[in-house]
Amino acid sequence: MPASPIRKLVPFAETAKKKGVKVYHLNIGQPDIETPKMALDAVRHFDFKVLEYSHSAGNESYRRKLSTYYKKVGIDVNFQQIIVTTGGSEAILFGFMSCLDAGDEVIIPEPFYANYNGFAVAANVVVRPLTSNIDSGFALPPMAEFEKLITPRTRAIVICNPNNPTGYLYSREEMDTLKELIIKYNLYLFSDEAYRDFCYSGQHISAMNLQGAEDNVLMMDTISKRYSACGGRIGALVTRNQAVLDTVMKFAQARLSPPSFAQILGEAATDLPADYFNETKAEYLKRRDVLVSRLNRMPGVFCPNPGGAFYAMARLPVDDTDVFCQWLLESFTHENSTVMLAPAGGFYGTPGLGKKEVRLAYVLNTGDLNKAMDCLEKALEIYPGRTN
Repeated sequence: MPASPIRKLVPFAETAKKKGVKVYHLNIGQPDIETPKMALDAVRHFDFKVLEYSHSAGNESYRRKLSTYYKKVGIDVNFQQIIVTTGGSEAILFGFMSCLDAGDEVIIPEPFYANYNGFAVAANVVVRPLTSNIDSGFALPPMAEFEKLITPRTRAIVICNPNNPTGYLYSREEMDTLKELIIKYNLYLFSDEAYRDFCYSGQHISAMNLQGAEDNVLMMDTISKRYSACGGRIGALVTRNQAVLDTVMKFAQARLSPPSFAQILGEAATDLPADYFNETKAEYLKRRDVLVSRLNRMPGVFCPNPGGAFYAMARLPVDDTDVFCQWLLESFTHENSTVMLAPAGGFYGTPGLGKKEVRLAYVLNTGDLNKAMDCLEKALEIYPGRTN
């Protein structure tokens, strides 16, 4: 099981904090946006005498509310096509374990969410990475590049849209390319859509709306980012493929049920007003613009402009960002502060890639983001391993 590139530097951050150093956390997608009060109040005021198991697929009332939410964003599914999971993580793992046998292969455009590697290890499946490039803004590679990786053991393609860690938002043309691939080779498309509500340039195209490929698509979702409720651990696996749903249900029954309190929270959150995301999205857009402009003004740094989510990837003028990110926490301070970043090597499946890149999560207010960028700019000026 691989170590998390997002969390592996935590001991160094904890040591820095014990010394009294302020650490600006840009390493992890933990929003500072408040969880909606009405959703928290639903948990606080819920009247029960026994905290029971829910249905293994999740409370029917919640699944019905979820189907209503999906219809509002243009995804037409019914509550029986939704299985509530323990976070989006469990949805991805259930998808792998239901659709692939041991030794089967999945193609994932890299860089990708690092925990896909962990889920693949747990399911005993093989990840075949397909490299996208920072200079193209991490656009989807051409169809021919996918076809080079397809073998008799290939069973699925995995995407995250908008993407974690790059923030890339897939276009209609790119989604149509994926549809053509999965139909031609009879593959599944696992679409992680955790960040659908945060798109800044262009329209989100859900894989659930790829007409003619309905039986090939599994969507993974979560309330973690949508409602800033990461600790609730409530996600969903959504598909119109009944055979897949029947198989996923066996895994859902084996773990009994998803968390009860967070289902209450998630159900209440579906009643938020239609304009709830307007303010949140505007705040993330403001943060994105601050982060990207500051990064691209630093000598030797390049950061493509993300189209969605709340992450950016940047190329730094250093030899090895694993070493640099550890140095930031161990050996550097600016005005008694430093910044914690996620080295990008762990987001690539191809060994050696990402050594000059980092992922930054713009989950802090603009004031703190600017202070974090001050730290990074000063650090790059004096870093002994700077390359130009």
